[in-house]
Amino acid sequence: QVQLVESGGGFVQPGGSLRLSCAASMSSFSTYVMRWYRQAPGKQRELVAHIHSTGSTYYTDSVKGRFTISRDNAKNTVYLQMNSLKPEDTAVYYCNALRLIPHKEYWGPGTQVTVSS
Repeated sequence: QVQLVESGGGFVQPGGSLRLSCAASMSSFSTYVMRWYRQAPGKQRELVAHIHSTGSTYYTDSVKGRFTISRDNAKNTVYLQMNSLKPEDTAVYYCNALRLIPHKEYWGPGTQVTVSS
């Protein structure tokens, strides 16, 4: 049973920073595209960032220059460093692992991030 477990969420004031971690249990972690999604109350889940096995990255426009995704294949872990946080970053953040061939996809349970003064 593959598991993804997020950690590092919490409450932070605007302008602050948090570092999310996602520990994965699959043995072939390095072959997966690792993604961070978020879902704010009343809104659809949105892709925040992803990182391929090659190390190439993608960020949604609203977080470019503030968030950094990285991975440590030796530790089966993906990170999301979030700086200059804004109230609109408040959401539940989910870790996602995707492999296309063969198709496999896994989700973590999510971690709450609240940005408020």
